[in-house]
Amino acid sequence: MATETTIARPAPYIEALGEQYGKDLTALTAKAMPTAGYAPTVAGQDQAQLDAYTRATTAGQGIGAYEPYLTQAGAYSGPTAYQPFMSPYQQDVIDTTMSQYDIQAQKGLAGIGSLAAQSGNLGGGREGVMRSEYQTQSDLQRAMLLAQLQQQGFGQAQQAAGQAYGQQMQMAQAAPQFQGRDIATLGSAGAIQQAQEQATLDAQREANRLAAYEPYERLGYMGAGIGNVLGGMQGQYQTTVTPNQSALQQAMGILGTGIGAYKTFTS
Repeated sequence: MATETTIARPAPYIEALGEQYGKDLTALTAKAMPTAGYAPTVAGQDQAQLDAYTRATTAGQGIGAYEPYLTQAGAYSGPTAYQPFMSPYQQDVIDTTMSQYDIQAQKGLAGIGSLAAQSGNLGGGREGVMRSEYQTQSDLQRAMLLAQLQQQGFGQAQQAAGQAYGQQMQMAQAAPQFQGRDIATLGSAGAIQQAQEQATLDAQREANRLAAYEPYERLGYMGAGIGNVLGGMQGQYQTTVTPNQSALQQAMGILGTGIGAYKTFTS
């Protein structure tokens, strides 16, 4: 008994496209995807950021920038803080002033002698009393003048020490602020450069990804196109195949014929 098989096939050029598509797909998927070229990367710190970090973490620059000024301020406080501010010329001023005072005091003693001589009391007890009183008063005034000069020098030195203390305390407050501004400026500038570098890396990574996936996308477009063509058209030609009967099939046919004839004869 003959069997017919009908095969609906697309046009030869469509079959050729499908065959080529299968070959390309097999060859493309057999290769490993080059993922290293578009793996995420992070831009390193800019030099300005590194400088900012170094300054921020270096003693005396970022951390503890105020300490030298506090130490110096401490030297300008206490009972001996005035000593470094004493004028080196103060003693010269005192010595000169006291020397002039002594000269004037001697002239006063000479005047007492002249008055005693004019009154006829030269060398007398009255002259001695006058000289004693004058000397006592002169010594008192001399001591007061010396104390005044020393107190003036001490006051000036103490005031200078106080000003220096205040200046150092102001610097202790200002230094970290100035350092902080520099560190912040360096950090901001470095962040801008780092962001630019990161954008460049991201753009290169995307370009590498597009290049790696381009063959797949191109093959995908080809496959979609072939599918659209195949889905919108019927088979272009048909082939009918009648296979030859096997020996068994032939034997069964003869047997069937004989059985049919026997039934006809006996009926």
